[in-house]
Amino acid sequence: MDFLLDPEHCYPALLARDARFDGQWFVGVTSTGVYCRPICRVRAPRRENCRFFPSASLAEAARFRPCLKCRPELAPAARPWSTMDAAAVLAREAARWLDECAPEEASLPALAAHLGVSERHVRRVFTAEHGVAPLQYLQTRRLLLAKQLLTDTRLPIAEVALAAGFSSLRRFNAAFQEHYRLSPTALRKGGAESGDEGRPGAHALETAELRLDLRPPLLGAEMLRFLAARAVPGVECVDIERLSLSRSVRLTRLGQADVLGWVSLRLSPDGAERPQVRLSLSPSLWPAIATLMPRLRRWLDLDADPQAIAAALGEVLGPTALGLRLPGSLDRFELAIRAVLGQQVTVAAARTLATRLIARFGEPLPDGAGAPPGVTHVFPAPATLAAATVDDIASLGMPARRAQALIHLAQQWPTLAFAQGRGTVEAAIAELAALPGLGPWTAHYMLMRGWSWPDAYLPGDVVLKQCLEERAGGPLRPRELIEAAAHFAPYRSYAVLQLWREAALKPKLNPKLKTDLKTVKGLPS
Repeated sequence: MDFLLDPEHCYPALLARDARFDGQWFVGVTSTGVYCRPICRVRAPRRENCRFFPSASLAEAARFRPCLKCRPELAPAARPWSTMDAAAVLAREAARWLDECAPEEASLPALAAHLGVSERHVRRVFTAEHGVAPLQYLQTRRLLLAKQLLTDTRLPIAEVALAAGFSSLRRFNAAFQEHYRLSPTALRKGGAESGDEGRPGAHALETAELRLDLRPPLLGAEMLRFLAARAVPGVECVDIERLSLSRSVRLTRLGQADVLGWVSLRLSPDGAERPQVRLSLSPSLWPAIATLMPRLRRWLDLDADPQAIAAALGEVLGPTALGLRLPGSLDRFELAIRAVLGQQVTVAAARTLATRLIARFGEPLPDGAGAPPGVTHVFPAPATLAAATVDDIASLGMPARRAQALIHLAQQWPTLAFAQGRGTVEAAIAELAALPGLGPWTAHYMLMRGWSWPDAYLPGDVVLKQCLEERAGGPLRPRELIEAAAHFAPYRSYAVLQLWREAALKPKLNPKLKTDLKTVKGLPS
């Protein structure tokens, strides 16, 4: 299969530095041996010297090295969801697992076991879909992460190697030199004066920032408003005015103690020509940055394609929704528990319950963690809630049946495919809806945010129903509601967000509705 893209379509976009294609493909320049993002600001190469690749892995497999100016490691990823090809679904899931698994867990046997297929089959399907073998894809991801850490932080090179997933400094130096024809120390501008002797001080790590790029535009303030309405004191802190967001993090790694820490982000102002996110981490999380980085990008939906989303939403929603992001989750278990807490209560009531839950069962951040103001605790681990009694949880102010549902969810968590991100959306919805106390609405909402599923339709949603009926000019039956929402596929999740957003600005969307829609039952927590 020829994985090169047609220059007839790509070269004009390269000349225009069209940000819509950033991360969708890369250009390798034969005269320099370098590959770039479509938005690279250097002088455009001659067309006959260009080779266009759909991924950085393919560009590196063709022996091109990453540009030091546009920095391909910062490009937003292409995230296709809709496909009818089972092999493509398998290859996509394999790539996602390689992106997000801890470095010590990443191997071909572990990948095959996760997917439930043979090593030979996963290698064949992956290579046919992505153009490179799984371990070659993983090597590219590790090298690009290492390049970013070398450029943006003062982590000693030995720690960069381990954080990026290399088993030793010797292997890292050899791979970097082989692929990029450059040593790590030569790449790091000015060098790391501290050398590799000892660890850098905590202050150096706390003040280090990583840059996360995305496709413009970005309605960052709207995303922060959504998160602020649901922020739980002690775990999250959102400052819309300063466009900042901080929260605690729990990372669970196979065979190791949980890693506790915090993340803090600053967003570019709405309307910025080249929006970015600046990321700071607690010192405890830097060694786990390879696992954390894909989750951070999914949490803020940084790999979204705003132009495609606006086109799917149509003229009615498109113009005001351009740049809208789908807030995800750093912790699927936390999201699942809070989704259950929010069933049939207002957003404010769900926040109150979550605050009580954290006060009773949450884990304080370690002393000296240097967390931002307002971030003090980490959400309870599944094992903690699994061991709780119904009376313990019901005493927080909820029915016993809901407390039972929370405990059952925590007990079943290690076996759920939803928790590991395995399988299809349809299978995950069926799995969740089969749990006691969880209905279809909750299952769809958990997939919408926990898996960042862009095409969720929330059956029975009160606000969504009223918005669609208002646009239709009259009542709609259940089948008609589904058909009305289908016009927004494959980005129905964004349509849901936009309709919720519009509803929150209208005190009375429908004369029959006697309460402010900002607190109406049915809006999710």
